[in-house]
Amino acid sequence: MSEAPSSIRLDKWLWHARFFKTRSLATKLVQSGKVRVDSTPVSKPSRTIQAGSVLTFPKETDIRVIKVLAIGERRGPAPEAQTLYEDLAPPQPRSRPDKSPRSDTKPSARDRKAQAAFKRDLQ
Repeated sequence: MSEAPSSIRLDKWLWHARFFKTRSLATKLVQSGKVRVDSTPVSKPSRTIQAGSVLTFPKETDIRVIKVLAIGERRGPAPEAQTLYEDLAPPQPRSRPDKSPRSDTKPSARDRKAQAAFKRDLQ
């Protein structure tokens, strides 16, 4: 019987730990340069990590800080994946807005133009 590996590729571990649905999504995030391993920016998905490494990366609207506890041998079910890491900065629950941002009235032409200009500026 073979021994468990002592290190694994960063993109593969993020996929094993179920932070990303596909390995290619994990690879894209690492290549963007937004991932840090032990506070060092990383842009190569082939960077190896070991148990004890601390990963910092953006996930949706949160910044995740994860300590690697184990190197997984496979991408198993979620309860198994959760044993691979310790969440050092768990995301805070979001509060729901009290009221819908939509109103019962139709926006005026001025409102529509302002909204269109705002959306153009975002792109």
